[in-house]
Amino acid sequence: MIYREMTMDDYDGALNLWMELEGVRLRDADSPEGIARYLERNPGLSLVAEVDGVIVGTIMAGHDGKRGYIQHLAVSQSQRRAGIASALVERCLAALARVGILKSHVMILNTNEVGKRFWAEMGWQQRDDVELYSFINGGAENT
Repeated sequence: MIYREMTMDDYDGALNLWMELEGVRLRDADSPEGIARYLERNPGLSLVAEVDGVIVGTIMAGHDGKRGYIQHLAVSQSQRRAGIASALVERCLAALARVGILKSHVMILNTNEVGKRFWAEMGWQQRDDVELYSFINGGAENT
């Protein structure tokens, strides 16, 4: 297993992984241009896991200067229960800590029961004191 920083060369492999999994919703922001902007703005914070040159896991992270935001944690069905997701989260949180970010958030679909269990098992707390509102400036985008 190799863990390394995600680059744009990983886009097709990551996209294939995301498309095969329930619980990952892709949006217009997940276009090659959107991912390229995200990786450029957040260097060293998004990671992939590889087996024999094939991407079997991803995690993406960014921050606003105060809080980290994690998204697209995904592990191939064939590689689940091998500690890959936990390792990606630990490495991602360490990368965020290196840039001074000690608190992070993750948003998951409310129908993603596997995701809910994973994050709870990792010690993350579900919030019930906030609600998420979104706005699309200048056009329609997938939710």
